[in-house]
Amino acid sequence: MRSERTRAATPCLGPYPVGVTAANTATGSTSLQHPSLPPSASPPSLPPPPPRTNSLLIAAADIKLSHSIFALPFALLGAFLSASAPTLAPIPNPSPQFPAYVPIDWSRFGGQLALVIACMVLARTWAMLVNRIADATFDAANPRTRGRAVASGKLPRPAAISMAFGCAAGFIALCAGFLAFFQNPWPLALSVPVLFWLALYSYAKRFTALCHVLLGSALAISPLAAAIAINPESLSNTPSLLALSAMVLCWVAGFDIIYALQDESFDRNAGLFSIPAALGAKRAVILSRVLHVGAIISLLMAWRLEDRFGMIFLCAVIAASICLIAEHIVLIRRGLAGLPMAFFTLNGVVSCVVGGAGVVDVLL
Repeated sequence: MRSERTRAATPCLGPYPVGVTAANTATGSTSLQHPSLPPSASPPSLPPPPPRTNSLLIAAADIKLSHSIFALPFALLGAFLSASAPTLAPIPNPSPQFPAYVPIDWSRFGGQLALVIACMVLARTWAMLVNRIADATFDAANPRTRGRAVASGKLPRPAAISMAFGCAAGFIALCAGFLAFFQNPWPLALSVPVLFWLALYSYAKRFTALCHVLLGSALAISPLAAAIAINPESLSNTPSLLALSAMVLCWVAGFDIIYALQDESFDRNAGLFSIPAALGAKRAVILSRVLHVGAIISLLMAWRLEDRFGMIFLCAVIAASICLIAEHIVLIRRGLAGLPMAFFTLNGVVSCVVGGAGVVDVLL
C-alpha cells in the first residue's frame, strides 16, 4: 500500500517519474531533469562574480577619486604650515623675512608629505565605500542613486566590504610609518578614531539633520591631521590651522546642504534626516548662504593670523569668495539644473585656489 501511495504521489510521464529517463535507470542514475528543458540543458545559474580588477575599477569610478580634490589641497596646506612652524628654539640659517620660523627640511618633509597624500586617498576611499555599503538599500530605492555600484549590484557587497577594510588597514599601516620613520606616534594613535569619525557620517542621516555639519567636520580635520603628522607642536603655535579648519567645516556643510536639495522629498518619505527635509528648500538655501559667509570670514581670519600669508593668499580669498557667491547665483538662476557647476566645478576651484595660494605664500 505504501509503495502504491508513493508511486501515485509522484507525477509521471510514461513509465518513469518526471526527470528520470530510461537511460538514467539503466545506469543507476536518478538525477532529475525538468521536463520543460531539453535533455542537454542545465538549470540557469547565477552570473559569476566580476574579476577583482573589474571590481576595483568599478569602485574607483563610483566613488570618484577625482573628488579627493575637495580636501587634499587643505591637507597639503596644513602640512606646509606645520613643516615651517614658528619655534622659540635657536634656528640655524633662519629666513631673513621670517626669522622665527623653521625652514622646511626637505630631506625629512618629502617622505612625510608622501605619507600624508597616501593617507588622504585611503581615508577618503574608506569613507566613500562605507557610505555606499551603509546606504545601499536607500540608494537602490532612490531614482537618483540607484545606479551606484553597490546599490545596483555591479559591485558585490562582499567585495566592497573587503576593499573598505583593506583601505582601513592600509591607512593604519601608513600611519604607523610616521612612528617607524619619523618618531611621531600621534598618527598611529589617532588612526582608528579618525576612521570611525569618517565612517560616522554615513549613518548620521538616520538620526540627525546636522549630518551636513558632520560631513564638514570630517573634511575639516584634514589640515589638522596633516599638521599633527608633520609636526604635532604646530597646533599650539599656528592658529591659522584652526581658522582653515573652520573654513572647511562651514564651506563643506554649506555645499552639502545644497547637494541634499536633490533628495528633499525622498529623505522626508524615507524617514531620513537632512536640513532640506527638516526646514524645506528655501530655509535650507538661506542656511547654506550663512555657512558660506562663515567660510569667507574664516579665510580672512586665517590670512590675518598667519604672518606667512601675503597678497597671494589674499587674492585667493577674494577669488574663493567670488566662487561661493557665483555658486548661489547659479542656483538662483538655474535651480537644481545648475548643481553640477555649483557643486563640482566651483567648489573644486575654491579648494585648489586657496590651498595652492597658501602653499606658494609659505614657500616664498
